[in-house]
Amino acid sequence: MSEPTDPPGESSPDGVTELLLRWTGGDSDALDLLMPAVYAELKKTASALMRRERGGHTLQPTALVHEAWMRMVRQDRVSFEHRKQFFGLAAQVMRRILVDHARASKAGKRGGGAEPASLDAVTIATEDKAFDLLALDHALTELSRVDPRQAQVIELRYFGGLTIDELAETLGVSAGTIGRAQRAAEAWLSYMMSKAT
Repeated sequence: MSEPTDPPGESSPDGVTELLLRWTGGDSDALDLLMPAVYAELKKTASALMRRERGGHTLQPTALVHEAWMRMVRQDRVSFEHRKQFFGLAAQVMRRILVDHARASKAGKRGGGAEPASLDAVTIATEDKAFDLLALDHALTELSRVDPRQAQVIELRYFGGLTIDELAETLGVSAGTIGRAQRAAEAWLSYMMSKAT
């Protein structure tokens, strides 16, 4: 067993990046150290996502974090250059879990028609309508076919909780480029969601 360097924590982004690089390089000991180092931030993301869900949701933030973690560590050939890529992937995985959960819930209801999942914290939502998570997922999937960068911006911004500056750094573009992509994506998604209702 290799001797760990200073234990990284949520206050040490460089430590998290180092653990990610070691893990993706094949060091299984790094994975044991990684979970405690990223847990608080993953839980924060999960809690934010769950606040946007409909009331009475049966999935809890802790369960969402654990399911996302299990899916992520089972992936083959993952590679991260820095921690923001890891948290971006975590946001995508959590979104997929929520969508799967919404599909299962809808399928389990007789007569169809699950309650819409409110994403009112997302600025693409209109004030008088709550978005159905499945419809939003469909619209984001369509957007990724039209403009993958815009879809990635929305996913990382709203599901991953990254700021515009963090997105700019992660994607290697200017904050202005991110802002324009976000506005265009929000307008496109708003249009698509209005057509779906």
